[in-house]
Amino acid sequence: MSETGASYAAAGVDIEAGDRAVELMKEWVKKTRRPEVLGGIGGFAGLFDASALKRYERPLLASATDGVGTKVDLARQMGVYDTIGHDLVAMVMDDIVVCGAEPLFMTDYICVGKVHPERVAAIVKGIAEGCVLAGCALVGGETAEHPGLLGPDDFDVAGAGTGVVEADRLLGADRIRTGDAVIAMASSGLHSNGYSLVRHVVFDRAGWTLDREVPEFGRTLGEELLEPTKIYSLDCLALTRTTEVHAFSHITGGGLAANLARVVPDGLHALVDRSTWTPGAVFDLVGSAGRVERAELEKTLNMGVGMMAVVPREAVDVALTTLADRGVDAWVAGEITERGEHTTGAEMVGDYAS
Repeated sequence: MSETGASYAAAGVDIEAGDRAVELMKEWVKKTRRPEVLGGIGGFAGLFDASALKRYERPLLASATDGVGTKVDLARQMGVYDTIGHDLVAMVMDDIVVCGAEPLFMTDYICVGKVHPERVAAIVKGIAEGCVLAGCALVGGETAEHPGLLGPDDFDVAGAGTGVVEADRLLGADRIRTGDAVIAMASSGLHSNGYSLVRHVVFDRAGWTLDREVPEFGRTLGEELLEPTKIYSLDCLALTRTTEVHAFSHITGGGLAANLARVVPDGLHALVDRSTWTPGAVFDLVGSAGRVERAELEKTLNMGVGMMAVVPREAVDVALTTLADRGVDAWVAGEITERGEHTTGAEMVGDYAS
């Protein structure tokens, strides 16, 4: 038995490395600062001046929390840590904007087997960049070191965010009417859902490696799979300022139809026409490599659509112009109809354009 006294460091926790990581991330967190933020990182709590909400008649706070799932393992394998934060912000803040809320602030939680300061700082850099794209502040977070539970290179990330919307501008099912148009906004790829299926297909069944060059992608498999999730928050808010919007739907786990159905009221039906777009090559690859049936793909992956907006038919032209001006590829993908005897909240019809 060793006569040396036990210590936190001997147990695998490096406090000095954690302090170094905080110093490295400060410059990136500073870039997300909003006027309402008080103080900097390093305190016990992030502070946000709520007096900014006085301009609202009846402010409703919207909150969400999420992670990015098994996509983090691909980041680990590739040694690329500065993009996964974009995914985290998108998963949280694009849920918040669905109700019409403006993203205000976010906190993160990074759990690692061993603190590598530069690696943690790179993850936070990505989160901070994502917050800038979403228009919110990164007001704090936590880096936890879990030796013995996670391997030295293993990590996971999670985040929570808060936004605000005026009560009488709250978007959702109660605004949707028969004849409304359903506008689809293109995804940047797989985003951050369905990676357990994707990894099973391309690695376990097809036997591919991350460094495999894929002509259909014009890059390696790993680069395609690690493409960051598109952040739509400011695009959606711009849409609400330029025209009437009845609802948004963030297409995440469960696929397009299931997520769209969440904002369709009883008695109405969303009909989405597959022939209005062509899913990216990565969706075809997963389907063909794993012999995955279309129904299974569609309830797992976004199939090329990351966000949907439901707008009055007369608002379509302005909506599409607004999104085009912001560089968002968007199109009319369907419409809201009366619900029939055998229909549910949302349905996809037709075949994808070739």
